[in-house]
Amino acid sequence: MSGAAQCARLDWDSAFFGFGIGRIDVAHLDDETVSAARRWARESAVRCLYFLADADDIASTRAAERAGMACTDIRMTFERTLGAQEPDSCTPEIRPWRLDDLPALRAIAGISHTDTRFYADPRFAREQCDALYETWIERSCAGFAQAVFVAQGDDGRALGYVTGHLRGDAASLGLIAVAPEAQGRRLGPRLVGAFLAWGVGQRATRATVVTQGRNVRAQRLYQRCGFVTSAVHLWYHFWPLE
Repeated sequence: MSGAAQCARLDWDSAFFGFGIGRIDVAHLDDETVSAARRWARESAVRCLYFLADADDIASTRAAERAGMACTDIRMTFERTLGAQEPDSCTPEIRPWRLDDLPALRAIAGISHTDTRFYADPRFAREQCDALYETWIERSCAGFAQAVFVAQGDDGRALGYVTGHLRGDAASLGLIAVAPEAQGRRLGPRLVGAFLAWGVGQRATRATVVTQGRNVRAQRLYQRCGFVTSAVHLWYHFWPLE
């Protein structure tokens, strides 16, 4: 592309945050692309544009910097092959979610994803970011995810969760979190184990997960569970009208 906007309005994001949000849909960014995207944003009443760049695409990252785009996240993708996996039978029990788990799951979600790119951008209110992940886990339970597993404490209360999606031959881990009071009990590996076992049951041949470059704790968890880095990208937020 050169001089013509290739942008898409993101209806769900726009409705949730209450203002126009879109995405620049190009593999490589240049100054003409930025100018076209700026015009499109003005004509479409879009305040924020997302752009995802390959980390090794120096020309695109320099164009983003010249335009004043903010790098809000290093997007780390991890992958591993799937073999025969058995569900984790250790306590606390890992089980599918139940309707009465939702209040606890929302509470965990609202405080557990602060390493993500929305929290890194001060133009997104902290309260909205909290609500985004509360809504995300609720939508996951309502069918957005193909699987939601919960780590259950001795009293039956949900202490953590993991969500799974099936995309072609890959099982994709969506969200994972553990309540602050349950940290240090090795619930993370057990939840990942439940996700991997589910993937095998779905006849997936590989598993993928995305996390943030600043989230070293999550990276170590996935590495302990056999994942290796497969791709690195940079997320940019562009506010062309401000």
